[in-house]
Amino acid sequence: MKTPKEEPPSLVPATGKQGGEACAIQAWAEPSVWTEPMLMALERGIKGGKWFSLIDKVWNPRNLESSWHKVRRNGGAAGPDGCSVSHFEREAAVRLEKLGKQLREGTYTARPVRRTWIEKPGSAEKRPLGIPDVSDRIVQGALRHVLEPIFEHTFSEHSYGFRPWRGAKDALRRVDGLLKEGRTWVVDADIKGYFDTIPHGRLMDCLRQEVSDGRVLALVEEYLKAGVMDGLNGWSPGERGTPQGAVISPLLANIYLNKLDHLMTAHGYAMTRYADDFVILTNSQEEAEEALKLLRTWTTSRELTLHPDKTRLTDASVKGQGFEFLGYRFEAGSKWPRRKSLQKLRDTIRARTPRLNGGSLEAIITGVNSVLRGWFGYFKHSNARTMPAIDGFVRRRLRSMLRRRAGKEGTMKNGSDYQHWPNNFFDAHGLFCLTAARERHCQSRQRANC
Repeated sequence: MKTPKEEPPSLVPATGKQGGEACAIQAWAEPSVWTEPMLMALERGIKGGKWFSLIDKVWNPRNLESSWHKVRRNGGAAGPDGCSVSHFEREAAVRLEKLGKQLREGTYTARPVRRTWIEKPGSAEKRPLGIPDVSDRIVQGALRHVLEPIFEHTFSEHSYGFRPWRGAKDALRRVDGLLKEGRTWVVDADIKGYFDTIPHGRLMDCLRQEVSDGRVLALVEEYLKAGVMDGLNGWSPGERGTPQGAVISPLLANIYLNKLDHLMTAHGYAMTRYADDFVILTNSQEEAEEALKLLRTWTTSRELTLHPDKTRLTDASVKGQGFEFLGYRFEAGSKWPRRKSLQKLRDTIRARTPRLNGGSLEAIITGVNSVLRGWFGYFKHSNARTMPAIDGFVRRRLRSMLRRRAGKEGTMKNGSDYQHWPNNFFDAHGLFCLTAARERHCQSRQRANC
């Protein structure tokens, strides 16, 4: 196969919804940073090809205030200093002024993140999460406001994770379309511990290709080197990686994989990426093998490792093979929620429907409906067999609770609970029915296609 240059101009389309990339970026970029002249310079290209004098945009009081509002809205736990969002809010004006002064004078120092471990659904493993101080979240947010449009300008069209106006549903639509085109041989890849293994030196080299402001680069590097506080283990240095949970980490992770996106496009491989989760869809086994070989070469050269147990080739057109991506299982021309997604839903429903729940049935159904509606919004494109099974599970949970309230022991026998509380009983009480919602969705799509 012919080997072209590594970085072709396969970028996000230059024409945005409002008539030009500058207008498109203006719709989401921080206005205190990205003025009209800067946006036009971004679209035209700047002299020397790199951005200078950006640090004053980071400490701009309006930028810091905008970042603070986002941190307050997102909430979250306190970092190593123990200062919560609500505590910061009591003296927000004074604290923001102090942050701005420290950034201007070069005395600001990033603190280590507080490491916590969270469960991975369907796995005995736990995933590390880094929680920065509130003040560090604010500065990282302000820094992201400055850097994101610069690098968004270079990102691939088929990278969807943690980017403006893009999301998991867009990535799923593309994968679905490629499968329907006949690209069923799939490289199902996983980079082992990606966020924790990004090499700092190479990541900083990627940043230097677009940014030449030494103080901005030093600020990013300071976050990378700040390290983590991990309970009784104390502080450990940040030698590699960018902690998941840090405000700027998703942007840095996208920056490091950007060249891989363009490399795959240059070789004619249809890769769809959402942060560090990606698949490559090809027309044949031979093509999939070539794509995997290229992927291995690139990751090795960038000091990353493909997970030996989670990276494989599969023919998604064959029953019993298939692959999982962003919560869905794709197999033999159909798709449905993967097992972990279903288990997570069941666990959430169980938590809201304990047999000893003392709330009113209406209140319980309201809580269950909020879960079901959100889940349906994401998984409504699943095959027809998915929804009835979940509806049945939800009703059984509610019947078990009602049976307990009625003073009946044990479990349902001979369908008596169904007779006491039939499906239309729950319909009358407003329980959201996934099966009915899917039928309405399919009918609306059919009318739209007429």
